[in-house]
Amino acid sequence: MKAIKIFSPILLIATVLFSATAAAYDPGKVDEICKKPQFREFSLPIYEEPDKIEVPPESTLSFMISPWTNPDSIKLTAKNKNLDFTVESNSSFHRVKAKLPAEFNGSFIRINVKATAVLGCHDQAGWLIKVADK
Repeated sequence: MKAIKIFSPILLIATVLFSATAAAYDPGKVDEICKKPQFREFSLPIYEEPDKIEVPPESTLSFMISPWTNPDSIKLTAKNKNLDFTVESNSSFHRVKAKLPAEFNGSFIRINVKATAVLGCHDQAGWLIKVADK
C-alpha cells in the first residue's frame, strides 16, 4: 500500500511532463508541411558555355509553376524591372507567359521569378539568357 502512495505521484508527474512535451509546438514543422512552389519547363534556351545560344529579340517566354502556388503572388523581373505576364491556371499547373521588352535586345538578362505557396512558404528561380541584337 505504501508503494502505491509513493509511486502514484511519480507516475502523475511523469505523465504531465510527457504530455507537455508531446503537445509542444515546433515552428520548424511548418517547413515540412508546406510544399514550396516548383518552377519547370522554361521555354527559352539558357545561356551556357560552350553553346552560347542567343534568343531572338522580343521573344515570348513561358514556364510552369506547381498548382499549390498562389498565382496572385507571382513576381517576374528582369534587370530589376517588373515584366508584364499572364497566368493560365488549371488543376495541374500555372503557366506563366511573358514577352521580352525591346530594351533588352543585344544584352544578357536574368529572368527572376518569386512565388508563394497557398500555405505561405515561398521559393524563387532564375534563368540567364542572351538576347540577340536586332
